[in-house]
Amino acid sequence: MDVPRHLGHHEAAAELPLVTESATVTDVTVMDENRVDEVERAVRAILDRNDAGDWYDEEEIGSDVDWEDLQSRAAEAGFSDAELDALSDLAGRFERPYPSLLRVRVCIDDDTPFEFAPGQYATVTFDGHPRPYSIASSPTEDEVEFCIRRVPGGRLTTDLFQYLDEGDEVTVRGPNGEMVLGPPSANDLVFLATGTGVAPFKGMVDYLFDTGRNVVDGVERDVWVFLGCAWEDDLAYREAFREYDRRYDGFHFVPTLTREHHLTDWTGESDYVQRVLLKYVDDDAVDTDELPPGLARFVAEPPARDIAARIDPGSVDVYACGISAMVEQLVDTTLAVGVPEEATQFEGFG
Repeated sequence: MDVPRHLGHHEAAAELPLVTESATVTDVTVMDENRVDEVERAVRAILDRNDAGDWYDEEEIGSDVDWEDLQSRAAEAGFSDAELDALSDLAGRFERPYPSLLRVRVCIDDDTPFEFAPGQYATVTFDGHPRPYSIASSPTEDEVEFCIRRVPGGRLTTDLFQYLDEGDEVTVRGPNGEMVLGPPSANDLVFLATGTGVAPFKGMVDYLFDTGRNVVDGVERDVWVFLGCAWEDDLAYREAFREYDRRYDGFHFVPTLTREHHLTDWTGESDYVQRVLLKYVDDDAVDTDELPPGLARFVAEPPARDIAARIDPGSVDVYACGISAMVEQLVDTTLAVGVPEEATQFEGFG
């Protein structure tokens, strides 16, 4: 499957039409959290459970810990595989730069309005470095919003996270991208994303509700957002999606977190997005005998969220965005359960 990509093609992005030389940054908001204290408590709890609390003094669980040495000692001491995996995940989270997830809004200063379709992307240039980002705002808004994840060693994201501030000037080129929200129809909508792949879907969802396109011929469409991340604070726009969930009977936000259980008593979904999706599919609309064994068992699994609605694969439009390898799996899964190929749009990066 050839998954369209839009990140990483810097030279091509620089050739996009110039929208403005003088877009002004109006807001820079951190969306993730500094969870160092939580990580330290979780590591301490693992050591205490294994009678290894004396390995480090209380103050040493932080930056003084040699994480590689800690994991090696734990393996030699016979810690369980689950605890060794937890130490590895917690070490990675501890060493992750903070902040790592930004919401950036810009105001296009030129007289010509910046017109785009929900789901497209634009290229932002700051300090001489261009990089394409999905537009996370609706065309109904006056400003343009981007959701930015810090890329370790990335020149632009390093500058953005260290130096970008309100009032700074950036250059915007575009828009571009073929994954755009389709015209209103009786079909329900399913958005499948990992990480910041949810950004274009935030713009699409906002547009749907801003324009009333969540209702067609007097019938409210079911709108599903499945978002997979490692930790809860990696869920970009989680509060906005949860507010939609509270306000609209037809909106369903289903986050799935693979590592959050190390820090909290997370009781939501915790598997890969494509597997979680299957739990919410109408099993009467799927011939499980025709599914690969690795997928069929998830259709029968009870979902973690108490949602009465179910997904009819033959009556949905599906959009998928995220890391390219994951998007391929997401699309393969939707096609396997009977979503028509013409009812799917997808885009990958990384």
